Amino acid sequence: MPFIKRKFYAPVKQKAFLFLIRELHYKQKEAQRLIAKGRLLVEGIPMTHTAGYVEGDFEFIYFEPVTKSLKPLFQTDDFVCFDKPSGLLIHPQSRHTPYSLLDEIRYQFGHDANITHRIDQETSGLVLAAKHKQSERDLKVMFQERQIQKYYLAFVHGKVTSVLHVNYPLLREKDDRASVRTIVTINERGKVSETVITPLHYYAEQDITLVEAKPLTGRQHQIRVHLFHVKHPIVGDPIYGQKDSDVLDFLNKKISQEERIEKSGASRLLLHAHKLEFTYGNDYTIISKYPFIKESVKALKI
Repeated sequence: MPFIKRKFYAPVKQKAFLFLIRELHYKQKEAQRLIAKGRLLVEGIPMTHTAGYVEGDFEFIYFEPVTKSLKPLFQTDDFVCFDKPSGLLIHPQSRHTPYSLLDEIRYQFGHDANITHRIDQETSGLVLAAKHKQSERDLKVMFQERQIQKYYLAFVHGKVTSVLHVNYPLLREKDDRASVRTIVTINERGKVSETVITPLHYYAEQDITLVEAKPLTGRQHQIRVHLFHVKHPIVGDPIYGQKDSDVLDFLNKKISQEERIEKSGASRLLLHAHKLEFTYGNDYTIISKYPFIKESVKALKI
């Protein structure tokens, strides 16, 4: 478990955040942030005052990363890039999440290391993480200002015969019908969103096309929604392109693997973060080595 509750003892009355700085080597801002989130408990009651005091016994809930020996694909003194397998979460969903990519990053590179962007749990491929706070700030700004170009591979339903420049605004909304759901739709009230779709190979027997997707903006579920909108949903997508009842069953974990394959065409979302291009001191082009085509064949309904 990456989140653990540990007992501590303060021999004299002292500021709680100073104790955490000395004992667990947090920076002051991080120690106070965790206290404000209620992670420090005195007699079972969360302390939320960041300048509060501790004396004697108390408990603290904190993230202690674990490792499954996932090796980085590429790294420098400032950042590291992992080739994430499908199914691995980027961040813990709750205190009970047993393992996520953040575990591996913090275990190998320390508490200051952090992920700088997101991909979905079922999406495989490249994830860029900063090794220290300055590079984290820099890289996040670069993603926001579109200075880091991302390229994806995807298998989509149907035959894509030419390059598609998809330019439709996307609106992100919450849907309370499922336990955890964010729905993204084409909506004129949404944010400007652009994706370039390039066909690479058509598989006539399965009636699917391998495409490259180049998002020119960075909206959540952008590629998935744009491909669904142009009537080429991603193979294995359990949300976009499915009936509402089936979407709810998937999100509430009430659909079997066999049913999912029958309805969406594959046992996982066939979307892969394939390449990153950016300049950070030097020019970098990082290409995934994850066997996406091979893994997709395993997941396809063929």
